[in-house]
Amino acid sequence: MPQYEYLTIDVFTDQRFGGNPLAVFPDAAGLDQATMQALAAELNYSETTFVLPPSNPANSAHVRIFNRTAEMPFAGHPNVGTGFALARQGKAAGTLRFEEIAGLVEVRPLEIEGVIVGAEIDAPQSLTVMEAYTAAEIAACLSLAPSQIVQDLHVPVRASVGVDFVLVGVTNDALATAVPDVGAFRRLVNARPELGGRLSVFLYVLDGNDVRARMFAPLSGTWEDPATGSANATLAALRLHLSGEETLAYQAVQGVEMGRESRLSLRAWRDGQGVRASVGGRCVPMFAGRVTL
Repeated sequence: MPQYEYLTIDVFTDQRFGGNPLAVFPDAAGLDQATMQALAAELNYSETTFVLPPSNPANSAHVRIFNRTAEMPFAGHPNVGTGFALARQGKAAGTLRFEEIAGLVEVRPLEIEGVIVGAEIDAPQSLTVMEAYTAAEIAACLSLAPSQIVQDLHVPVRASVGVDFVLVGVTNDALATAVPDVGAFRRLVNARPELGGRLSVFLYVLDGNDVRARMFAPLSGTWEDPATGSANATLAALRLHLSGEETLAYQAVQGVEMGRESRLSLRAWRDGQGVRASVGGRCVPMFAGRVTL
């Protein structure tokens, strides 16, 4: 009977039991899609990654990312954690290149005094800005009043650097008190076919140049996410796009309301194709196990 090793990592933290937990299968060759999805649902983390041989030998790996209910084209903390895990195991050196549905993800392990302590990734796509939403539509999803939606910088808008989120500015009190309303999420998805049945809402407050944030995606099984690297990277790209500047760098904090404080480093820049973004942070190894199938 085949056995598969896995490990878990707390991502975007330097403290155990902080950040966003991730499960990684560092050698998943032989697993089919249905089994990967079943394992992700069983482990019940926001995402689980499966590392496979690359289709192009110039790349480091083919990485598949599953949440509790579906495969993801790209996600932030899974790439940061997987890059950290492979670098620590000595399975890859230097800059890594992961093949994913959304494109190639470049991963740079972070090293302090010869020890791998985290990673930084570049999102695979330039910023795409899609349709806008009304304050009333989004407020209903967050159990808030429309007046608690802040629209000074932008209206609620769906955007992507590889996977899409509705980005929403909120008031300070709203960030603390927001609660996802599953019925409102379903009604909005049914009313907006362009969402394709998927709705992830990233709400944030500016703290000077930095950001405090939360993310809800209850229809995909994530009531709240402790740290959403891809959403934070999308916001970084959107902020730079709206500013007209050439570069942007800042820190974000997420997961405080869940008791899993996460700290993320964001960068955004312009290139010939548009606005790109990266996200990085520290990681802490947690558990190791084996699955017999």
